[in-house]
Amino acid sequence: MPTTTQLVISGKSKPGVIAQVAQVLGDAKVNIKAFSAPEVIGAGKLRLLVADLDGARAALKAAKIRFTEETALILSLTNKPGALMEVADLLTKARINIKCGYCTPSREGKRAIVVLTVSHTAKALTVLQDQSLDEF
Repeated sequence: MPTTTQLVISGKSKPGVIAQVAQVLGDAKVNIKAFSAPEVIGAGKLRLLVADLDGARAALKAAKIRFTEETALILSLTNKPGALMEVADLLTKARINIKCGYCTPSREGKRAIVVLTVSHTAKALTVLQDQSLDEF
């Protein structure tokens, strides 16, 4: 499946926020597979991909940590210059906005796992059908 559900925690950017979320999920035995926490002043958004979505939902609710969910695309691209440009160019030509993105190389370094949220997910899946959409 080329899409996944990403958890989004919005709140004040301050020391301890990521530690609290990591503690709650760790105590619930929920593995964080990827996260994005860009530098911000004031309020920010922590985005998480987790191994056990239902477990994460329950743990965060029990801890009274408010969150939303959004659909994210997962791509496995060749880890080489220009790979992201090809995807971004296809989305641009289709007039699809990339709202959020982050990536990490695979363990062996030959692939890059890219997580994107876009303005039109269904259209993006059609446009990117020849790309390496993957489950993460």
